[in-house]
Amino acid sequence: MTINQELIDKLFDEAKVNPRLRTNLDLRTSSEDNSQRMLNALLPGTVVAIHRHPMSNENVILIKGRLDEVLYEEVTFEGGQIVLKESERIHLCPEEGAYGCQVPKGVWHTVEVLEPSVIYEGKDGKYGEDGSETCG
Repeated sequence: MTINQELIDKLFDEAKVNPRLRTNLDLRTSSEDNSQRMLNALLPGTVVAIHRHPMSNENVILIKGRLDEVLYEEVTFEGGQIVLKESERIHLCPEEGAYGCQVPKGVWHTVEVLEPSVIYEGKDGKYGEDGSETCG
C-alpha cells in the first residue's frame, strides 16, 4: 500500500458520508498484531470524546491538514469531585513544520479539527482491549 493523494481523497470521501465525519484505515498486517496502527481521516465538526489510554502512549503524525491535539489534567476539588482542565494545546500543521506529537500514557486528550486532516495514529494494545477510557 502507498499512502498517497488518491488514498487520502478516498478516506475524505468516506468521512464525508459518515455521520461521525471521520473514518479510519487499519494498518495492521494480521489479526495477531496486538498494536493499534491506523490512518484517521477527520473533518471539521467531528467530535472525538475526551479519552485516555492508561496503558500506552499515543503517537500522532499529521500527514495532511491542520488540527489541535488538546491535553487535559485532572483537578480534584474539595469533596473529591474531579474535573478536567485544558493543560496544553498542541497545534499540528505540516505546512508550518509541526508534524506530530506524543500523548503520554494516561493523559486525557481529544482533537479539534481545523481543516480536513489525516493522521497516522499508533498505540500499544489491541483495540477494545487496551484499557482506553472516555470521559463522562
